[in-house]
Amino acid sequence: MTDATRPADTAAGTAPDSPDYDAMTRDIADVPAVEVITTVAVHLLSAAAVNLGLDKPDSEHKDLDEARKLITALAGLVTASATEISSFHAAPLRDGLKSLQLAFREASIVPDEPGQGPGEKFTGPVFG
Repeated sequence: MTDATRPADTAAGTAPDSPDYDAMTRDIADVPAVEVITTVAVHLLSAAAVNLGLDKPDSEHKDLDEARKLITALAGLVTASATEISSFHAAPLRDGLKSLQLAFREASIVPDEPGQGPGEKFTGPVFG
């Protein structure tokens, strides 16, 4: 199809029935920092839980090396942002982080020494 045979809207690069993506998307500048931080933290929490095999019994997704990386990233994010997002938002993230750290210790064949587990350089040693 040449430009001469294309409908005018298609030739200009827009289809007549295409959605207005600018109107559908939310400008990132309008998103509060606390929302961005907590959203990223929840994604890290979820990914780490899946890599720990916590998504379902006998999960085939268990990968402790990946879980370690995700938990460490989460610990850094939560620790660095805690004063900026208030205790209201930080406390549940800390609880989730601690649960993941304990689950990692339980899942490990050779548990790390206290203070050497994933994220513990940011949070300090985690005990049950």
